[in-house]
Amino acid sequence: MLKPTIDMAYLKGILSELLCIPSPSGFTDQVVLFVSRELERLGISYELTRRGAIRADLPGRQYSPDRAVVSHLDTLGAMVKNLKPNGRLELVMIGHWSSRFAEGARVTLFTDDSAYRGTILPLKASGHTFNREIDSQPVSWDHVELRIDAQADNRADMEKLGVNIGDYVAIDPQPEFLETGYIVSRHLDDKAGAATMLAAAKAVIDGKMELPMDCHLLFTISEEVGSGASAVLHGDVAELVSIDNGTTAAGQNSRETGVTIAMKDQTGPFDYHLTHKLIGLAKDHGIPHQRDIFRYYRCDGTSAVEAGNDIRTALLTFGIDASHGYERIHESALENLAELIALYMQSPPTAKRDSIRMGSVEGFPESQGADIDPNLLPHAFGTGISDADKSED
Repeated sequence: MLKPTIDMAYLKGILSELLCIPSPSGFTDQVVLFVSRELERLGISYELTRRGAIRADLPGRQYSPDRAVVSHLDTLGAMVKNLKPNGRLELVMIGHWSSRFAEGARVTLFTDDSAYRGTILPLKASGHTFNREIDSQPVSWDHVELRIDAQADNRADMEKLGVNIGDYVAIDPQPEFLETGYIVSRHLDDKAGAATMLAAAKAVIDGKMELPMDCHLLFTISEEVGSGASAVLHGDVAELVSIDNGTTAAGQNSRETGVTIAMKDQTGPFDYHLTHKLIGLAKDHGIPHQRDIFRYYRCDGTSAVEAGNDIRTALLTFGIDASHGYERIHESALENLAELIALYMQSPPTAKRDSIRMGSVEGFPESQGADIDPNLLPHAFGTGISDADKSED
């Protein structure tokens, strides 16, 4: 297994381009076309679903079963809920994020035929008018509005401009790539994951690394609204690794450096064997990493399992500060993550028995500790009633 060399100039360049393409969930066509062209440039074959999720293929010695790595191209955003009498727009969020981070954001409003620039403002935006009320008004989507940069003093003016209920609002990312290695922007979740996957695939191709089994690169378009990888999987996929953000905050073990390996999200634990295989790869190849659990979080892999797929799933993340707000990551985490992805692509199947969908217990893997002496666990394999309890009956 070859230690990959990650082209960080490529990774950061692709990330910069991805961030500049508006792609709130439901409005992802342009970013899908961009990634499709980049896959063609890298010489990677791919297919699109009807709605635009991408399934690309890195061939290996074994065709089936195979594995997949997934990230999502859709981001948070907003949509026009109503045209207000004052010439401004009521909004609803796309994805789950606080209006606190929307206040002051520069945006693009996409109508059926054109686009307008604008700003999301609190209802009471001027201290010269509302004095201290600007600090005491509630924080919610009911207390912000969109001011577009066009002459619109009433609802009729907005209708003449072609503005409609249901128009998409894309939030400016405002990316900064700093000399310290930090990257600050909106929508790093999960465009940093997509860029990292592409950089890992490039390293595999450039290094002429042989893969033991086919590996699909999946790019989904609806993770932020819950469906994620539910519809893009090939039927032969036996194991799926999601690439997404790991939240750095009080009470979390994620960091902005190294790879954060998730053990569990809000829906339950990830697959024991696949997760520990990734931990082992990180250890064996000196990749800094830490483990974490996310209580209010779901990913593409979760959507795949909930859709009824019998697959092993795991989650690898880059540490991100202020997720779903003005996010910050460090480029070293992306490099470490790309290295681990490329190593995983070169690794053998997690369990040989996964080549069959249903079968006997023969070859079924055991978790570490499963062969502990039963005498050390007196009630684990019985009824929990001692002989003394039985004699009293």
